[in-house]
Amino acid sequence: MRYSYALPLLSLAKLASGATTAAAPPQWNFVQNGTSGVLALEAMFVSPTLAIFFDRASNDPLMVDGHAAWGALWNIETNTATALNVVSDTFCASGGFLSNGTMVSVGGHIPANPAAIDGRMAIRIFEPCADPAGTNCTLFEDPENLHLEETRWYPSSLRIFDGSLMVVGGIHERTPFYNVDPVNNFEFFPPKDGGVPRPSAFLERSLPANLFPRSFALPDGRVLMIANNQTIIYDIEKNTETILPDVPNGVRVTNPFDGTATLLPLSPPDFIPEVLVCGGTTTSDQIQPANLSSQDPATSQCSRMTITEEGIKKGWEVEHMLEPRIMPEMIIIPNGDVVIVNGGRTGYAAFDTVKDPIGNQSNADHPVFTPSLYTPSAPLGKRISNKGMPTTNIARLYHSTASLTPLGNILIAGSNPNGEVVNGTEFGTEFRVEYLNPPFMSMERPIMSNVPTKIGFNQRFNIAVNIPKNLKATSIKVALMDLGFSSHAFHSSSRLVFMEAQLSPDRKTLSVLSPPNNRVYPPGPAFIFLTVDDVTSTGAHVMVGNGLPPPVADQGIKL
Repeated sequence: MRYSYALPLLSLAKLASGATTAAAPPQWNFVQNGTSGVLALEAMFVSPTLAIFFDRASNDPLMVDGHAAWGALWNIETNTATALNVVSDTFCASGGFLSNGTMVSVGGHIPANPAAIDGRMAIRIFEPCADPAGTNCTLFEDPENLHLEETRWYPSSLRIFDGSLMVVGGIHERTPFYNVDPVNNFEFFPPKDGGVPRPSAFLERSLPANLFPRSFALPDGRVLMIANNQTIIYDIEKNTETILPDVPNGVRVTNPFDGTATLLPLSPPDFIPEVLVCGGTTTSDQIQPANLSSQDPATSQCSRMTITEEGIKKGWEVEHMLEPRIMPEMIIIPNGDVVIVNGGRTGYAAFDTVKDPIGNQSNADHPVFTPSLYTPSAPLGKRISNKGMPTTNIARLYHSTASLTPLGNILIAGSNPNGEVVNGTEFGTEFRVEYLNPPFMSMERPIMSNVPTKIGFNQRFNIAVNIPKNLKATSIKVALMDLGFSSHAFHSSSRLVFMEAQLSPDRKTLSVLSPPNNRVYPPGPAFIFLTVDDVTSTGAHVMVGNGLPPPVADQGIKL
């Protein structure tokens, strides 16, 4: 069934893009356009036009097969949601793409809704879907034969260098706040090690506030992980952990103390990785939730570290956001900047566990309504600003999501610090979908054409371009991006790799060099964006690598 939103006067296309009829100077703006049908607790773009939203099996308004749906395809062309028939409960699951373009959703919870089955060991498959509207696109589940080795609620997942999905941590079953029934191991899909999960001393050390560990594929194939206030590098091939400096000043950044983190853009020729961690709390993880308050201040701290021998020795570099934030999310945009959205100034993640919940069950309060922009290349102390940023009136607290779209703007949805769909209370269930539009969405933009649908590693290829005459083309950036999987203040597998690019003298052809190998960009789907003088094109959907199912062999050249 279809759950739509009536739009007066202005066309859907104009609203989605933020186009205006007045000749006002281009600026950032919010547009609220459509309702999600199911709470967008998890969000991931699976095609140039479609995102998947997942909720828990609850009482959402969108219906399928005579019961409330908990999955939907969101169409950014029509701003409507179409129900997906999901078998298992996707509550607080994770997901990502494989090297052949298959989307995989993993984990979940014991359902309260009898229409669902236990999702804690679930593996859900969404094959690439060619229809722009998602017609006949389905989710495949076979619980008897296709499942995880462990029951996992609140896990993280990450596409790695061989194109498979690494599944990190989680909790065996629901506990009110802390991880007191932990899954202290990693597993993979497709399985490695004969299907036996790998124990993790790191996950054990970082208890009890280590749900949804922040995990990143480094350009050498190793994995950076942050949980609680601790950081390691995990070597998948050697099965070893290297301890890095803790996040400074006692700041904790994973659920239920959610800050956010991102791998900053990787640039040629060296693709040196830097990680940025923002928000969270300095609250001790030994305080029981009944002694915590929705008014406890979050932290404004951002910490940044270069992941090289010299950078690790130097440690974290500290700066501050314009306000404290618990449960923010950071979205990399194609010019390499980072947008910080969502979250509250006080309180915690989870719901109905602190001594003074707000509204019905919210553990957090004082939502932050104005995004900030982080510029990685700016000097320390001058990187974060909200100048020119718009302000929304929609609170985005626990169970909210955000994602860059293939159009180049940012989709923001969800927020439900409650156990089920709740209306008529402060911080009730939020179904309104917003777009945060950069200034270029209301300008004439570069257009790419004849973009290859498949590119290898260390491969030079050409793209035909049409660049508006008013752009001098003094700056050309070509970004290869994984848009990632958004849930719980984190964007799993989100990635931007800049590619070397040369514009022809007639400004009609770009010569581009793809990433050197499958460790700099894990093989699988991507979007290519062209930014000319800070004006960004729509993304072009491509497959990076040989397109085979995982595990795939190393491709390209070694750095």
